[in-house]
Amino acid sequence: MTHFYLGIDVAKSKLDCALRLPNGKFRSKVIANSAAGFTQLTDWLAAQQATSVHVCMEATGIYWEAIAQSLATAGMTVSVVNPAQIKAYGASRLTRSKTDAVDARLIADFCAERKPEPWQAPSPEEITLRALILRLEALQTMRTQESHRLGVARDAVQDDIQQHLAWLDNAMQQLVKTINEHIDQHPDLQQKRALLDSIPGIGERTSAILLAFYANTDRFANSRQAAAFAGLDPRHYESGSSVKGKPRLSKIGHAFLRKALYMPAMVTLYKTTWGKDFKDRLAGAGKPPKLIIGAMMRKLVHVAFGVLKSGKVFDPALHCA
Repeated sequence: MTHFYLGIDVAKSKLDCALRLPNGKFRSKVIANSAAGFTQLTDWLAAQQATSVHVCMEATGIYWEAIAQSLATAGMTVSVVNPAQIKAYGASRLTRSKTDAVDARLIADFCAERKPEPWQAPSPEEITLRALILRLEALQTMRTQESHRLGVARDAVQDDIQQHLAWLDNAMQQLVKTINEHIDQHPDLQQKRALLDSIPGIGERTSAILLAFYANTDRFANSRQAAAFAGLDPRHYESGSSVKGKPRLSKIGHAFLRKALYMPAMVTLYKTTWGKDFKDRLAGAGKPPKLIIGAMMRKLVHVAFGVLKSGKVFDPALHCA
């Protein structure tokens, strides 16, 4: 079968598209990052007689989600890759120019040569849950900023800041209620939340966050991939016999997930039996505190993935010494 490869460089308002033809040549088009633009793109692909298309794009913020969902729904194979992969691929080809059009062609070439795994579109309820979770995080960030401003604000604006803080508190309370109601309305999410709630150290908000990103375990081949998605996989740096760097978190993944798992990891390490056993075991092996925290963040993803994949509640016998 003749294959076409479509590279899309995603921006907030536009999409630069580069269609790699079977003969290696390219045709390009720029469309709006909107529903009308998506329709224009599918019509353009049909005009190019591109019947078998593998689409590839970078995971740039949230701007890629709508076009990926639209093309996947249309029956196309869609791959969403980490921007670091495209950057490394461009460096390997000694690419000197960087424009949106050049990036789109680079992504198309990457797709043709590397054949990245297809992206699995999340269910509508997962999309909604993720949007609610990220909105709650945005409001929490606003509240932190306003709280810091209040401490140094002039008298003339203190009342206004306090009113905004009260509004934010109320909005966050309502959003938490909406998140819980959304999960309750979908039996699959409700059942999976019960599985996550069985893990000591994971609270209501953390279980909702994990559901938003890991409810569909089929997206990952194993728990290691699930941890790598959050950038919690270890990065080793060694060269020859003299260079032996300390292992660190790769941080090539979803920064919000890493941030969200920090406090649950601390609670688990110091407030739960299985977490204390985990901490004592690593500390006894000479591991520093910072490494132990990162290891517990990764462990929480492994355990959460395990209970969701198996459909069985947390078993302390498997994790406690």
